[in-house]
Amino acid sequence: MPVRPVLAVLAASAGAALLLTAAPTAGAASTAPAESVTVDPTGRIAADGTITLSGTYRCTGSTGPVFVSSSVAQGSSSTRHNIGGTRAVCDGVERRWVNSGRPSSASMTPGTARVQTTVMELRPFGFLPLPAFHAVHGQDVTLVADAPATA
Repeated sequence: MPVRPVLAVLAASAGAALLLTAAPTAGAASTAPAESVTVDPTGRIAADGTITLSGTYRCTGSTGPVFVSSSVAQGSSSTRHNIGGTRAVCDGVERRWVNSGRPSSASMTPGTARVQTTVMELRPFGFLPLPAFHAVHGQDVTLVADAPATA
C-alpha cells in the first residue's frame, strides 16, 4: 500500500477527531455568561429636568465600541427621549451603568415612565460601522424628584 494514501487517511481521521472533541456535547450547559441589560426600578429627576437612570449590563465578544443607551417616555406619548449613553466593556463581567440627560422639548415629571435600554456595538463592516445589538430591555420605572441641596 502506498504511503501517501495512508498519511491522507490518518490526517483526515486526526482532523475529524479534533473537530469532535472541540464540538459541544448535546445537552451540555453553556458556561459563557448570557448577555443582558437591566434597569433599576427607580430613576431620578432633578429640578432642572435632568433625568438619571441606572442599571447593570453584561456583554461579550465585541470588535468595535459598545455603548449602553437609554431612552424614556411618559404618559400616553409615543415620543422617546434620549437619556445619554455610557461606554461599555464587553468582557462577560456584570457592570453598572448610569446615564443622565435632559429631554430637550418635553417636561418630564415625577411618576411612572417607560425606559428602554440597549447595549449596542458599532461593529466595523468595511468602511462603515454598523449597529449590532447585544441586549435590549424595556420596563416601567418610577422617577423620583431629587431632594434639594442643603447649604
